[in-house]
Amino acid sequence: MEHAQGTGAGIVLAGRYRLGDVLGRGGMGKVWRAHDEVLHRTVAVKELTAGLYAAEADRVVLHARTQKEARAAARITHPGVVTVHDVIEYDNRPWIVMQYVDGPSLADAAKESGEVEPREAARIGLHVLGALRAAHAAGVLHRDVKPANVLLARDGQVLLTDFGIAAIEGDSTITRTGELVGSIDYLAPERVRGGDPGPASDLWSLGATLYTAVEGNSPFRRTSPISTMQAVVAEEPPPPARGGALAPVITALLRKDPSDRPTAEEAERMLLDAMEGRKPRAAQAHVPTQRLSEDDLRTFSTPDGSTAQLPQPQPQPQAPTPPYSANPPYTSAPATRSGRGRWRTVLVVVAAAAVIGGAAGLVAMKAQDGSGGTTGGGGGVEQSATVPAPSASASDEQAGDGDDSPAKDIPDGWSRVTDPEGFSLAVPDGWERRTDEGQIDYTPDDGAHRVRINLDPDPDFGNSYAHMQSIERDLSRRLPEYERLTLEENVFRDRPGSRWEFTWTESKDHPGPRHGIDQMYFAETGGPEYALYMTGPEEDRAETQKIFETMLRSWEPPERTD
Repeated sequence: MEHAQGTGAGIVLAGRYRLGDVLGRGGMGKVWRAHDEVLHRTVAVKELTAGLYAAEADRVVLHARTQKEARAAARITHPGVVTVHDVIEYDNRPWIVMQYVDGPSLADAAKESGEVEPREAARIGLHVLGALRAAHAAGVLHRDVKPANVLLARDGQVLLTDFGIAAIEGDSTITRTGELVGSIDYLAPERVRGGDPGPASDLWSLGATLYTAVEGNSPFRRTSPISTMQAVVAEEPPPPARGGALAPVITALLRKDPSDRPTAEEAERMLLDAMEGRKPRAAQAHVPTQRLSEDDLRTFSTPDGSTAQLPQPQPQPQAPTPPYSANPPYTSAPATRSGRGRWRTVLVVVAAAAVIGGAAGLVAMKAQDGSGGTTGGGGGVEQSATVPAPSASASDEQAGDGDDSPAKDIPDGWSRVTDPEGFSLAVPDGWERRTDEGQIDYTPDDGAHRVRINLDPDPDFGNSYAHMQSIERDLSRRLPEYERLTLEENVFRDRPGSRWEFTWTESKDHPGPRHGIDQMYFAETGGPEYALYMTGPEEDRAETQKIFETMLRSWEPPERTD
């Protein structure tokens, strides 16, 4: 066993590697910056800490994995793979000495900036793909591709690190029966199901990594490991709205069936196209919606130059962007008309009004006042008026074509209603109109499931996405167990919009986990801005999304006279 001098920072391993500051920590250990006093260079040293308090059998497995990481990386000769210089043993634990990369991980870069520009993400993806191809050619599967394991050197180099759970061809596995290893929301579906991984599994993880880079959040992470695994296996991710030309590549890589994913060679060509700003036509062969025509995808340029795309609604529920919690800048002023005929009303399109409960861990979504609720003071949402839903209108005959324009055919069991405030939409039969201090809801069950409509004639924000972000910042501080599912720019009725989806736990009127969806858009540059919001119990998420999509397709704003 090698000896070391000193303890903690300043310790000298194997008589040559002097430890400095800690660069990062993870579930398996921590990484130190160190100085190689023989070759006079900076290196990174990975210390295995996971086994310090583990049982002996577990410690043996962990140590074997560390040795395996070194062997796996050593088999790969590629500039995109972090080089392992040495493996030493100290304190009855293995330590890996490896190449030092001066720069953050992709996870840190995305967290700092919110998202990575699509062409830059495509460039990063190309480098990671090159490293994976070299690993696969050497008989090594990485099995833990994720943003934290992609390092971005300040000179532009991209490197893949941490082969700690890699599978080496010809090596007996050190993963015990029934054990699932890796970051759950970046594990390919076949691995979650217990199947054998292959190169396509690493490509799926690359797709999830690139999604996180451009969107700023993991596409499948949920509130628990079990729900996350269920999402990986059974749910389709929301379309990457900020993905631009990279979006179809990400979607192709995230196909559930490995045989439906592109090969490494095909993915390389697609990423090259996306890096150069061209839409990768070849990706459509791997995308479930590949038969849509160009006219079926509406695109618009966002202020930062990226392109957001919104596919037509699919039969399966999609995760929309989080709803704004009906907090300021939305106020509960009554509806009026100004001299120019612009509506002064606050209606919110999505049902939810949650109440902030007294106990931590209970989330309430209050609708309009500064405290986060419709009525203020932590109380429940008081419904001051209940009237039968307005009768179906002749506007059913005038509805337009297309999935995001008013539908000509109202589903069986639904009726189009024209609200006294001028807008119209389809609602299921039996849903009633309710008002509360200017709020307009449609609900079948006293607000447990609810649609709310909001119209702001003079928005304070230049676009709906910025508006949603502002509302979310306030909500995330005040709502217990608030969790964003998605928050993204999109296109609605050929206009820039944004969509928000989130969960929380309500304690008062409708206690328990809640789910909300919100669609906002600017009808014209500068306004008015509409918000369409729906909420229901979390257990009814799929049905809530289905109802919400139907309502969106039927939505008709008030007629405006200038």
